[in-house]
Amino acid sequence: MMRFQQLIDSLPIVGLFVAFVIFALITAEFGYRLGRWWQERTSDEKEGPTAMIVGSLLALMAFLLAITMGMASDRFNTRRGVVLDEANSVGTTYLRAGYLPEPASSETKALLREYVPLRILTDDLTDVRARIARSVEIQEKLWSIAEELARATPDSDVLALYIASLNEMIDLHQTRVIAGLYARVPETILILLLLCSMLTLAMVGYNAGLTLRRSPLTAVGLVIVLGAVITLVVDLDRPREGFLKVSQQPLIYLQEQIGAPPPANPPK
Repeated sequence: MMRFQQLIDSLPIVGLFVAFVIFALITAEFGYRLGRWWQERTSDEKEGPTAMIVGSLLALMAFLLAITMGMASDRFNTRRGVVLDEANSVGTTYLRAGYLPEPASSETKALLREYVPLRILTDDLTDVRARIARSVEIQEKLWSIAEELARATPDSDVLALYIASLNEMIDLHQTRVIAGLYARVPETILILLLLCSMLTLAMVGYNAGLTLRRSPLTAVGLVIVLGAVITLVVDLDRPREGFLKVSQQPLIYLQEQIGAPPPANPPK
């Protein structure tokens, strides 16, 4: 069974926005007709507590949107920062590899030149997983070379510096994988946000039906703004697709500096 997060990810950003607007307008219209139906059958309930409930729901929506936007923005900034940190770490490791004895130095630099293009990720999840798997293989080879050198020259300060940068490079790989693939806004919060949105719009329509005061332009404007903000939250939370993507430019610059071959599937 497809999870809610997978369902959201399967929709393009524009499609998600359109789907939300259509469903939200239907929900608001349903609330309005329900309010009209109830208003025709009783004269007791007009604005009263309904207007207060609508105001409370709108305040709750603003609170949920602020929390969710903050979470998505923090994760986006984390992914962007990790790309820069990884590029700096790989670059430092490449430079320090020049102090290693031959043939370890040349072999290490060749592996790093192959490694950098693999870190320039694309939108294809299958390709991303293949790049991660190959990256891990290269890391194991680099660590194996470092182990052999450490056994041969255990007191080398230069080797210690190289191993420190290599260790940081491997750690940042793991950090980037977690931040890019698994650090998402919890789907429970997204579900709650969507349910609260639909309930709020239904109550807005219901209150308009009770009072017989309806402003279609205002209702459409509210739906579009709400849909745009929720779509922006989802876009920020997507690690690979959408209008807002994490720039791979630091790694592209590094690739040019060390003369690494271009990636097989360059990012769009």
